[in-house]
Amino acid sequence: MRPMLPILFLYIILFIIGYTIPGMWQPVAFIMFYIALGQAFNIFLGLTGYVDFGYVAFLALGSYGMAIAFSSLHESSLGFGVILIGLVLAMVMSSILSLAVGAVALRLRGAYFAIATIGVNEGFRYFVEGARIWGGSEGMIISGQIRNVFGSDIANFVSTFVADIFVFLIAGIAAFITYLILNRKMGYALMALREDEDAAKVMGINVTKYKIMAFILSASFAGLLGATAWTLKMTYVFPADVFLITYTVEAIVIVMLGGAGTLMGPLVGGLIYGILKYYLSVLLPGFQLLILAPLLIIVVVAFPDGIVGALKKRIKGELTNYIR
Repeated sequence: MRPMLPILFLYIILFIIGYTIPGMWQPVAFIMFYIALGQAFNIFLGLTGYVDFGYVAFLALGSYGMAIAFSSLHESSLGFGVILIGLVLAMVMSSILSLAVGAVALRLRGAYFAIATIGVNEGFRYFVEGARIWGGSEGMIISGQIRNVFGSDIANFVSTFVADIFVFLIAGIAAFITYLILNRKMGYALMALREDEDAAKVMGINVTKYKIMAFILSASFAGLLGATAWTLKMTYVFPADVFLITYTVEAIVIVMLGGAGTLMGPLVGGLIYGILKYYLSVLLPGFQLLILAPLLIIVVVAFPDGIVGALKKRIKGELTNYIR
C-alpha cells in the first residue's frame, strides 16, 4: 500500500485547496476530471501499449446510463438510489460494449487496432443519432428529472458538489486497481505482452484474455466518469459532445505525459495538463491551444518515457552508480 500513499495525499491536498479556498473548487474539479481520465485510460494503454482511439465511446455510454436511470426512475422515491442505479447501468453498458469490441478488435495490432476503435466510436455515435435511440441527435436533458428526485436545492448540490466528489472517488479507485494489477499475475502478464506480445504467447500467456480484462476494467471506469463528470454535472447528454474524440486524444496525452504504465504517471500528467488547459484558457482565451500544443510536444520529446518514467530511470541510474 505504500505506493498509494503519495497519490491519496495529493488527492486530499487538492480537495482541501478546492474546499477551503474561495473560487478554487471548479478549477480543482476541472483538473481532477483529467486526472481521473488518465487513471482510467492508463489501465489499458499504460499496461498493454495498445492505443484505443475509440475510448470516448465508453465515456459516452456511461453518461447515457445515468441519463436513462433518471429518465426512467424520476417519479420513484429512491432518492440517491437513482444515482447508484445509474452508476451500475453506466458500468454495465460500457462493459458490454468493451466486451463486444474487445473480442474482435483486440485480435488486431498497432494501426489496425487504432483504426478499428475509431470506427467503433464514430459508428456508434451515428447509430444513436440515425436510429433516434436515447433522444437521437437531440440527446437527453435530465435537469427536470433530477429536480423531481431531489428537489431544487439538493439537485443543485448534486450537480455542483456530489458529482465532483464522485470524480475524486473514481480517480482513487482506478489508481488502487492499477496498483493491484501491477502487483499481481495479471500485471506481469500485461507487462510481458507490452514488451513483446509474440514472446509472451510463446511463454504460454493468454494475451487475449488479459487484454480483454484490462479493456473492460478501463472501459468501466470511463463509464463511471461519463455518468458523474458529464451527466450528473451537466444534466444533459448530447451525442455530438459526449462522443467527441478530443477526450480520447487528451487521455492519450495525459498518460504519455505522466508516464504510461506507472502508478503516479496519470496523476502527474493530469495535473500538468489540467492546470495548463484551465489557466491558459482563462489568461489567453482563443490562444490556449496554440500555446498548449507546443509545450506538450516539448515535454513529450524531452521525456519520451513520461515525467515519472524519466525520474524512475534517473533514480535507478544513480542507485546503480552508488552501488558500484
